[in-house]
Amino acid sequence: MKIRQARISDVKQIHALIGHFADKKEMLHRPLNDIYENLQEFFVAEDKNKVIGCCALHVSWEDLAEVKALAVADNTQGKGVGTKLVLACHKKALELGVNKTFALSFKPGFFHKLGYYTIPREKLPHKIWGECVRCPLFPDCGETPLMFELAGKTSKKK
Repeated sequence: MKIRQARISDVKQIHALIGHFADKKEMLHRPLNDIYENLQEFFVAEDKNKVIGCCALHVSWEDLAEVKALAVADNTQGKGVGTKLVLACHKKALELGVNKTFALSFKPGFFHKLGYYTIPREKLPHKIWGECVRCPLFPDCGETPLMFELAGKTSKKK
């Protein structure tokens, strides 16, 4: 299994993976065109030429980026794939000079294990008034807002 930058040839697999979990109400659907338009933000976990996981890093502000669209195939969960994808996002954030990452998740426990901490939703004004107001779940979102301070760290879990 390897983690790499996503390619055009991965888009339909990324879309199917996200769609699988969105259908189960575990994450939000992402239109195919959204994945194509933001492909440069995505990392994938690949095993035997198949995408088994994906995650994206979206810069939100001068010191803040979102770790988003994290999905790992059911049969590979619990094997560190999600952790490796988040770490790839952390590495990219540091390369870009971003000091903090945040996530909105229906599964905050995963992020807590990596060193993220829960924050009040108001700490993410750019996110809330940008993308969130267009979400069908707004303002009654069940996702937990989480923050991670990079500043030379990677995460608690290696």
